[in-house]
Amino acid sequence: MTSTADTTGTTGTTDSYGELRAQLATLTTEAFRPELAEIDRMPTAEIARIMNGEDATVPTAVAERLPQIAAAIDAAAERMARGGRLIYAGAGTAGRLGVLDASECPPTFNTDPAEVVGLIAGGPSAMVKAVEGAEDSREMAAADLDALKLTADDTVVGISASGRTPYAIGAVEHARAQGALTIGLSCNAGSALAAAAEHGLEIVTGPELLTGSTRLKAGTAQKLVLNMISTITMIRLGKTYGNLMVDVRASNEKLRARSRHIVSLATGASDAEIEAALAATDGEVKNAILALLGGVDGPTAARLLTESGGHLRAALAAVRTT
Repeated sequence: MTSTADTTGTTGTTDSYGELRAQLATLTTEAFRPELAEIDRMPTAEIARIMNGEDATVPTAVAERLPQIAAAIDAAAERMARGGRLIYAGAGTAGRLGVLDASECPPTFNTDPAEVVGLIAGGPSAMVKAVEGAEDSREMAAADLDALKLTADDTVVGISASGRTPYAIGAVEHARAQGALTIGLSCNAGSALAAAAEHGLEIVTGPELLTGSTRLKAGTAQKLVLNMISTITMIRLGKTYGNLMVDVRASNEKLRARSRHIVSLATGASDAEIEAALAATDGEVKNAILALLGGVDGPTAARLLTESGGHLRAALAAVRTT
């Protein structure tokens, strides 16, 4: 006799689970690899060698989508230049990767925490503990975006290795309906997430070493693409000077030392000159570089950077033409 537990669960029925299993069976990220069926019997060094070989294939998968990635970044940077935000939305590992990337932007690029935001299904507690059922709610994604008062200048990046996670798809669909730019990052071809977004980025990394463990190759691919999205967007917004992080926020001793090293690399000034420039510009690295290279005082450096939209090269050009 079949029990109630066999026919229904907390979130579905046997039929619905059967439908979901059928969907998962079509995903390359969920595919079983029979050649690794006895990996638990291999020597540790051999498993490590196999894993390293698997990881080495990820950059190639990313490279195949570089034109699409670049187009999405340019579109996001254009919105952010108008005052929009970059918002990541995902569940589980994908959500954690989005939150991680967002949290690195303030110290690296001196952004306001509200400029790059990471949303994870289930809220902040889901960063360290799974919130059951959260990823299955499109409505929760819409509510999370509504709480941010989404605008048409914002960019929402839905992240899901499978490309079918309701939370990520719901976020993209809701954002697109509000006129925001939408990017769908997944690791399966023909995904619902990519179809829902204006910019679909499908980084096909293939079956995982451990069947369905998408924190492995798929997670690595997502991290690489998120690195590109945030870093290149910030470069486009003038947050760097060459490959120097001139908007770095000196919030601890290491970063204070790094800020002085950056000013030194950009200007070739002496330690005494660097300290004087930083003192005159309230510790702002970009302003100090402009003061040293442009021969202007702190207030003038601040004004020129404001007039140039924060782009140091443009501010330097303005100094040299006056």
